[in-house]
Amino acid sequence: MNATASALTLTTRTLAWCLHLLIIGLLVLTSGRALAGDHPHAGWIAATAGACGLVYAAGALAPRVRRTWRGAAWWLAVVGTVWLALLALSPDAVWVAFPLYFLQLHLLPRRAGPITVAATAVAAIAGFSAHQHSFSPAMAIGPALGAAVTVAGVRGYQALYRESERRRRLIEELTATRADLARVQHTAGVLAERERLAREIHDTLAQGLSSIQLLLRAAERALPQAPQNAARHVGQARQAAVDNLAEARRFVAALTPPTLEGTTLAGALERLCATASARHRLTARFRLTGDPAPLTTAHEVALLRIAQSALANVVQHAEATTAEVTLGYLGDHVALDVADDGRGFDPARLPAPDPETGGFGLAAMRARAQALGGTLTVESAPGHGTALAAQLPLTPPADTEPEARP
Repeated sequence: MNATASALTLTTRTLAWCLHLLIIGLLVLTSGRALAGDHPHAGWIAATAGACGLVYAAGALAPRVRRTWRGAAWWLAVVGTVWLALLALSPDAVWVAFPLYFLQLHLLPRRAGPITVAATAVAAIAGFSAHQHSFSPAMAIGPALGAAVTVAGVRGYQALYRESERRRRLIEELTATRADLARVQHTAGVLAERERLAREIHDTLAQGLSSIQLLLRAAERALPQAPQNAARHVGQARQAAVDNLAEARRFVAALTPPTLEGTTLAGALERLCATASARHRLTARFRLTGDPAPLTTAHEVALLRIAQSALANVVQHAEATTAEVTLGYLGDHVALDVADDGRGFDPARLPAPDPETGGFGLAAMRARAQALGGTLTVESAPGHGTALAAQLPLTPPADTEPEARP
């Protein structure tokens, strides 16, 4: 149960018990004064007070009185009738009118409550005046003022209770909304992390395994006529496996790619071109243009992964003999261009990505560029090679969340 609701329930129960004790105490006081003062109708007063207490207790314990206003109205009518009989016997019964005010305002409808309270106040004033055999304004002040204060107090408490209930419901709604938002954010984070992992696996492990496969095929073709060439290809495949194992370990540890350790992005790209040239039938050259500017780790990782994926596509699909990787600093932008002289393709007729045949490279490269507020364009035509250009702003937009980890 909500803490606020629990507090309100405890307050309501405490007030109810105080009201019960007040009524019983006033009835005991009325009968006790009659018996102690040798009142001529002391026995009748005590009996009527006892009957009033029994009727009150029966109604307080009856569920129907608490659940329906009609049951409460009948119970209050019986209690009021017995109280009027007691008032006719003893002027001390006038004090019982005050707790009756609270009962009538609490159990009866909003309009009927004040009317019943006013009638009870008039009955109390009339009964007390009859016992005094006179009437004065002072006799009316007590019951009338008590009725007014009771109405104001109960209305104020009801307004406070309604406001507390409204705030409790609002807090519950806010709590539920916050929980829903947390679940949505968690789901979005999981999806974003899955996308990041998919790109990393594609650009590192998957491309490395493809390179190993190509090298082993070359070694298989070289056997048995050229065992030296086969051994060289096997050695290159072994080195590729070592490199990819290092990538996997750093990838699991979420550290900077080992290719970038101890060197600049330009140095890493130059080494990438040299490795591709050594392992495959491809001459890959690197060129640097512009004045180098400091880049964030997110920029360096994204550009390196794009270059790795682009060269892997050249090796696997382009049947190219040369490829040129250009890193250019263009004022407030940094650009990476990868061009080859391969067979080219129609960018408008790319096959859909497939778990068996691949096809995730361009989508992953484009996602990397867009994550940093950049763009990626591909120009190609059958028989005319391919040119890929990635351009990133040096300062990513505030609404983007760059990947700081590989």
